Amino acid sequence: MTVNHGFGPSVTRGAGLAVGVVCVAVLVLIGMAARNVLILMLMAVILASGLQPFIGWIRGHLPIGRGPTILLVYGVFLAVVVGMALVVVPAALAQFDRTLTRLPPFFASAKEWAATIDPPGLSRTVTSLIDAAARTIKPPDPTPNTGQVVQVGLSLAEALTTVLTLLTVVYFWLTEHARLQRYVLAFVPQDRRKRARDVWNAAETRLGMWVRGQLILMSTIGVATGVAYTLLGLPSALLLGLLAALAEAIPIIGPLLGAIPAVLVAATISPQLALAVAGVYLVLQLIEGNVLVPLVMRNTTGISPFIVILSVLIGGAVGGFIGALLAVPIAAAGEVLIEGLQAREVPVAQDPGTAEKADDETKAPDDPDPSRNRLGTSPTASHPG
Repeated sequence: MTVNHGFGPSVTRGAGLAVGVVCVAVLVLIGMAARNVLILMLMAVILASGLQPFIGWIRGHLPIGRGPTILLVYGVFLAVVVGMALVVVPAALAQFDRTLTRLPPFFASAKEWAATIDPPGLSRTVTSLIDAAARTIKPPDPTPNTGQVVQVGLSLAEALTTVLTLLTVVYFWLTEHARLQRYVLAFVPQDRRKRARDVWNAAETRLGMWVRGQLILMSTIGVATGVAYTLLGLPSALLLGLLAALAEAIPIIGPLLGAIPAVLVAATISPQLALAVAGVYLVLQLIEGNVLVPLVMRNTTGISPFIVILSVLIGGAVGGFIGALLAVPIAAAGEVLIEGLQAREVPVAQDPGTAEKADDETKAPDDPDPSRNRLGTSPTASHPG
């Protein structure tokens, strides 16, 4: 008589699968509950990745140890953050309050203009949009009640706590980076640790390049728009320049979002000023897109425009403004990780029709070896990733 020994192993595999599914579900639930903490940690890692090259450069040019170098770089970074918080932000908030006080007359004039539009259906639609905007953006109450004061105080305390936590995590990531990397790599098989370390470092390098490029672009656009708005006599030039700089961090749609507040504020004064502001902003974006971006952002992320747009849309749908802001660096780091997992020795074959067309366009007529590709290497040569 034969005994079936297949039932026991099947139960064991099924139980193991169930336990794995439960563990994954628990981790997902914990991640969703701690989403804000994870976003804060990710922002800290991205900022620290942007500071790492400065630490390496100083150590390569000055006889200073890693500890003092970290303190020096972090001290400069902290001074910039504190200076922004004490000088720029209060002035921008004061300009924001003054801008809100100008909105009621503007909305009243806009409603009068909307009443003259034909046909009447379009007039009613425009009037409804103006009313909705007036209800959403309204001047603060000059005599706030106790509840509003408490709410503002709690919001400020929460924002201050978030910033302090972010700065603290950035500091400890810089100081404990090497130790944390060794600890994580200890869980990787020994024969794969070098590859894992290279992928880790490549991902951080790409994140750092993205951070530095974005900071240069944001600073340039913020200063240029602020100066231009001041010369045009636009109110709240500092606030509008700051908004343009923040919007610049969002790829594709960021420049459009940064122009909207300035055009609306200019429209409260005159249509001519609104057109002038829009024209100046367009000129600045053309200069940035054709001159500054190719110089600063060359090879920073290395991902296609399609992936950029897709990641921004997904990030915005999942996490709003912060999600759209972090979408591109996450996609860039994810691409590095995927390339590291593939570790291809031979590149993926191209579509035959596309490959023949590309070969016809790029192959030199006197090429003695048609089997060589456009880089001058054999098709069986190793691929970097």
